[in-house]
Amino acid sequence: MTASDEAKTLAEVVDEITGAGDGEGDISVAEILQSVGQRSFGPMLLVPGLIVLSPISGIPGVPTLGGIVVLLIAGQLLIGRQCFWVPQMIQRRAISRKRMKQAGRFLMAVARVVDKVVKPRLSFLVQAPFNYVIAATCVLIAVSMPPLEAIPFANVVTAAAISAFGLALVAYDGVLALIAFALTGVSFYFLFTGLLF
Repeated sequence: MTASDEAKTLAEVVDEITGAGDGEGDISVAEILQSVGQRSFGPMLLVPGLIVLSPISGIPGVPTLGGIVVLLIAGQLLIGRQCFWVPQMIQRRAISRKRMKQAGRFLMAVARVVDKVVKPRLSFLVQAPFNYVIAATCVLIAVSMPPLEAIPFANVVTAAAISAFGLALVAYDGVLALIAFALTGVSFYFLFTGLLF
């Protein structure tokens, strides 16, 4: 995928995720990442965020896997990589195409609403050096996702934060980035209250 045909809306990213692969059999992580482009930080963040936000997150281990992918992607941005690398072990993991299509219908309904309100504004908040602040925040969120899997629905908030950061980067929407920071605070509240009580 080149810069010219890079996804610019949430609906486009959802369409690329659900249409990944050759149309038959399960959809692998490698096929999903290839469909969104491994040079684009925003869409690469959106992939695990949206998957954990969807009904697929009910599968045990999916939020933890999503956290690992987010950690890898955000960590690589922090060290200055231009093309994001994901281990073959993770790339080979696959999701049922039927489940992905079902999740896609749910996410597309959300995307149509979200795309109406997301637009370029306060764009400096999603460009350097602030994109590194976003990446560091995503690393912290990713680390919190495995323990939060023990708290029912807690990772919905972390996934919403990751998705909001990813979409903010795709759409150059600094206001959405600020909302994502607020969601991050809520997710850490769940983490600490869950660990303490």
